[in-house]
Amino acid sequence: MSAKPLPRMQFMLCAGTGCIASGSLDLKTAMERELKKRNLQDEAVVVMTGCNGFCAMGPIMAVYPDGIFYNQVKPEHAPLIVEEHVLKGRVVPQLLFKEEGKDQIPLMKDIGFFGLQRVIVLRNRGLIDAESIDDYIARDGYAALGKVLQEMSPEDVIEEIKKSGLRGRGGGGFPTGLKWEECRKYSSFPKYTVCNGDEGDPGAFMDRSVMEGDPHSVLEGMAISGYAIGAEKGFIYVRAEYPLAIARLQKAIDDAKDYGLLGANILDKGFDFDIEIYPGAGAFVCGESTALMYSIEGKRGMPRIKPPRSAEAGLWNQPTNLNNVETFANINPIILNGSDWFSSIGTEGSKGTKVFALTGAVTNVGLVEVPMGTSLKQLIFDIGGGIPKKRKFKAAQMGGPSGGCIPADMVDVAIDYESLIEAGAMMGSGGVVVMDNSTCMVDTARFFVDFCVDESCGKCIPCREGLKVMLEKLTDIVEGRGEEGDVEFLMELGQHINDTSHCGLGKSAASPVLSTIRYFRHEYDAHIREKHCPALVCPSLIDFVVMEEKCKKCGLCYRNCPSDAIIWEKKQVARIDTTKCTRCRTCIQNCKFGAIR
Repeated sequence: MSAKPLPRMQFMLCAGTGCIASGSLDLKTAMERELKKRNLQDEAVVVMTGCNGFCAMGPIMAVYPDGIFYNQVKPEHAPLIVEEHVLKGRVVPQLLFKEEGKDQIPLMKDIGFFGLQRVIVLRNRGLIDAESIDDYIARDGYAALGKVLQEMSPEDVIEEIKKSGLRGRGGGGFPTGLKWEECRKYSSFPKYTVCNGDEGDPGAFMDRSVMEGDPHSVLEGMAISGYAIGAEKGFIYVRAEYPLAIARLQKAIDDAKDYGLLGANILDKGFDFDIEIYPGAGAFVCGESTALMYSIEGKRGMPRIKPPRSAEAGLWNQPTNLNNVETFANINPIILNGSDWFSSIGTEGSKGTKVFALTGAVTNVGLVEVPMGTSLKQLIFDIGGGIPKKRKFKAAQMGGPSGGCIPADMVDVAIDYESLIEAGAMMGSGGVVVMDNSTCMVDTARFFVDFCVDESCGKCIPCREGLKVMLEKLTDIVEGRGEEGDVEFLMELGQHINDTSHCGLGKSAASPVLSTIRYFRHEYDAHIREKHCPALVCPSLIDFVVMEEKCKKCGLCYRNCPSDAIIWEKKQVARIDTTKCTRCRTCIQNCKFGAIR
C-alpha cells in the first residue's frame, strides 16, 4: 500500500493566546473549509503552532516551504488565499507585512522584527504543531535527554551546564549549574525538580508563550535536571489564568509517557522521572521559590526564612531544584551544541540569549529573543519598530513591577544582568514596558507600587506597611496634595524597604519609585511645587479647554463625550464644563484638529 503523499504547502497559523483572541481558530476553520471545497485538503494543510512572537500583527500565518508571511489575516481572506496562493501560486499583496519607508515584505526572514533576533529558547516558534510530540522530535526534541542517558553521568551534565554560563532566567540570575550541583550533593531522598511558570508581572507573557508553543522543551529540560540532581519527581507550577498552557503541558506529559520519555525506566536506562502540573492561584509572591513550594504543599504562599536553601530543604523539606520555564527551555540546545557554543553568545557575565515581552508604546508589540548585551535601543527601535504616533521615547520599565525605569538618554544601555542593575533596573523575568512622552512617571511609579501593595503577602512589616505608606504619599502627589520634603521621604522609605524586607518582592518593590526619582525628579517637583503634571496625565492636576482658533465647530467632541461635559450648538465653538469633565481624554482622541488642550 502506497504512503499518502505529503502536502506541498503548509499554512503555519499562530495559535498562541494572542492570536486566538484575534480570531485564529475561526481562520483555521475558514481555511480548511475552503481547501475542502476546492478538493485541495491533501495538497495544503493548516497547522496550529505556538506563539509566533509578532503579537501586534495577529492573526499570523507563515506559508512553507517558501516562508511567505501573512499578517492580520481574517476568516474572510480564506477564499482569496486559497485562490491566489494555493491554486495560482501568487502571494496576496494586501496581507504582506509593510515596514515604514519600505515596500511590502513577502518573506518572514526579511522582516526586521524577526531578522534581528537570535532564537534558542524560541527555536521552534511557528515551526511545529504545539500539540505534536512528533513535530518536536523531528526538530531534535528529546535528543538531548537521549544523549544524557546514553553518554553522560549526572556530574558530566552539571559540569556542562556550569561551563555554559547559563544563569537563571526568572529574575535572580543565579548560575544554573551551581544550583544543580548544590542540590545533587545532598543525600536525602526523595528529591524534586520544580519549574516556576507563575508569571505574574504586568505585561509579561514570555513563559506562557513557551509553555503554550513548545511544552516538550520544558519537560525535556526538567527531565535532564532530574537526572542530574537525582530526582524522580517534577512539578510545573503554572498560574491558573493560563488554561491553554496547562492543557498543552498536560497533553505533552501524556504523550511523553506514551513514548517512554517520561515515567518509569526512561529509554530503558533505569531512570525514572514523572512530572505533575500544579495550577497556582495567581499570587504574585508565589513567584518566589519558597512561597511557590509552600503553595504546592497546600499552604499559604509566603516566603520562608533562609537558610536552609531550597537545594537542601525545599519542597516537603526535601532537596529541591527550582528553575523557571525559560531556563529549562535552554537545556536541550546546550546539551546538543555544547557549552562552548552557548557561552560564545552574549557577554562576559551574561551568556546566551534572553526572551523579552515587548509591550507598551512600541510599534511591534510581541515576544522577542536577543543575545545578551543587545542594547535597549536596538530592542525598541530596530526590532520593536520605534514609538508609534510620532511620539518620543521617554523610558522603559524593565524587570516587572519590582524593576526600574531606564530613561531615554540611557537607551544605549546593554541588556545584561550587571548593566541593568547599575542603571537602577534589573533583568527580571523579561518584561519590557515602553513609555512615550505622554506617560507621567510619578503616576507610573504609583501604579507599580499599588500592584505590589496588593500582592504583598504581609509577612514582614517593611513590605506590608512601608509600601502602603509609599502608595499613600504617591497618591497625594498625583492628586495635588504633595508637599516639600515628600521626595526625600520617599527616597529614605524606599531604601529602608529594600534593605529590610524579607523576600525579593519587598527588596525591590521600591525600585520603580527610586529609579523615577533618580531620572525624573523634575516631574515630582512639578507635581509638588507647581501642582502641574507635565505629561498631562494626572486628572487632579489638569483641566481641558477648547482653543477657539482651532475649533472647526464640528461637534465630534460633543457627540463622543461620555460625561456630557461638552457644551456645543451647531456652527458654534465647543466649550467644556469642567465640573462635569472626568479628564477621560475622549474629546482629545476624537478631535481631528488638535483643538483641545
